[in-house]
Amino acid sequence: MKKTALFPGTFDPFTIGHQSLVRRGLALVDEIVIAIGVNEKKQTYFSLEKRLDSIRHLYERDARIRVEPYEGLTVDFAVEVGAQSILRGIRTVNDLEYEKSIADVNRKLAGIDTFILFTEPEHTHISSSIVRELLKYGKDISLFVPKETKLY
Repeated sequence: MKKTALFPGTFDPFTIGHQSLVRRGLALVDEIVIAIGVNEKKQTYFSLEKRLDSIRHLYERDARIRVEPYEGLTVDFAVEVGAQSILRGIRTVNDLEYEKSIADVNRKLAGIDTFILFTEPEHTHISSSIVRELLKYGKDISLFVPKETKLY
């Protein structure tokens, strides 16, 4: 049976740290579905279409990775796409307790396991929201964006 993991997020095209989590996740499962949260109330710097296009471009050469928009509970979408697990990334030990409680909820609601991976050290203190803020004020973000990222 093919093992599929769902990787939920609101990803922006600059996915610093996220790409390494996806690569490491592929060592645990056969396929990853990157789920881009759709929330009409949440303001993002890029439109959903631009985010989806940019992220799909990052992974277009790997048939083991799909990028899909979703609404609602992550665990419900995981069941919908046939995922047996959810892949989560954390930056610090402080994030671990929260993620463990989410993992417990997902296991109780749908019998879905969670893989919790630490972000690699060089990405620990840089989040997409920080990069968005730098971009908003016209700062050079090339140090924080993966080289293969292209914005459409």
